Amino acid sequence: MIRFKIPAAIAAIAAFTASATPGLAQTVPLGANLERFAYPASLRWYDGSSQGQAVRMAYLDLAPTARANGTTVVLLHGKNFCAATWDETARGLAGAGYRVIAPDQVGFCKSSKPKGYQYSFNAMAELTRGLLDRAGAGRVVLVGHSTGGILATRFALLHPERVSRLVLVNPLGLNDTLAQGVPYTDLGALRAEEAKTDAASIKAYQLRNYYHGEWRPAYDRWVAMLAGQYAGPDGDVVRDAQARLSDMIQTQPVAAELSRLAMPVRLIIGDRDLTAFRANRAAPDRRAQVQTVPQAAVTAARRIPDARLIRLEGLGHAPQVEAPARFLQTLEAAIAS
Repeated sequence: MIRFKIPAAIAAIAAFTASATPGLAQTVPLGANLERFAYPASLRWYDGSSQGQAVRMAYLDLAPTARANGTTVVLLHGKNFCAATWDETARGLAGAGYRVIAPDQVGFCKSSKPKGYQYSFNAMAELTRGLLDRAGAGRVVLVGHSTGGILATRFALLHPERVSRLVLVNPLGLNDTLAQGVPYTDLGALRAEEAKTDAASIKAYQLRNYYHGEWRPAYDRWVAMLAGQYAGPDGDVVRDAQARLSDMIQTQPVAAELSRLAMPVRLIIGDRDLTAFRANRAAPDRRAQVQTVPQAAVTAARRIPDARLIRLEGLGHAPQVEAPARFLQTLEAAIAS
């Protein structure tokens, strides 16, 4: 386990454990594709093909609600997030004159979860390119959060002509955690871990790693969203997809390719983020070598030709959820700078 530097965080987690959200049996089933979870705006759909299978991607497409500035911003979610989690950010950007597109990636949320699919960031990038082509989006500002940061980086490496600016928000993949001491976990073991996932475990993980021991009622909606996918009779579809996605994250970092990024890159980092992907699996004497997201961002900023590191003091892994107004102001400045 990652050790806390702040005693208050330990106390908060202990208090949470004593009154944790009830288990999966009391979670409202929402469907493997979140069929019974309402998004904050009307959905659009992209029908494509990948690995010989038909796939469908849900996405939000918000037109500017102020004078249009001609720029499209694409928001890519993380593993424990969905397009809906970008709600306040998307509406704020639209209010500043941007067109905003926020997809649910294949394997996540309302999009397809094909049986036996081999998830890769290259495949996701190509599907995202197809979606943007269908939506008529040309050159874009690409914003990726957490796992979406790996995807955004991969997209920018594959299609640099399509990305005017890359903004990475507490991204994973800036360090190779396997090389730093996290043992590889095979798909069977990852599936076994997913079998234990429920609302209580999701909330405990986020409390510890994302929100530095400080929980707010507003976060409960997103726990219910995630847990609700597991709760129904088709929950195994979600468990298999999530296990395969974890395998993708552990084996496909972008750390070795950061020097090839040709566009301006801004790293927005909540400095209290304790996320270090699967570092709790490392041997005790190796855990300190596995960089957290903020630590990896410092190293990455030195390797990217045109990078600027923007620290959000006092915030954790999901600043767009924790402090929406502050995050929006920071993001708008990063886009315009």
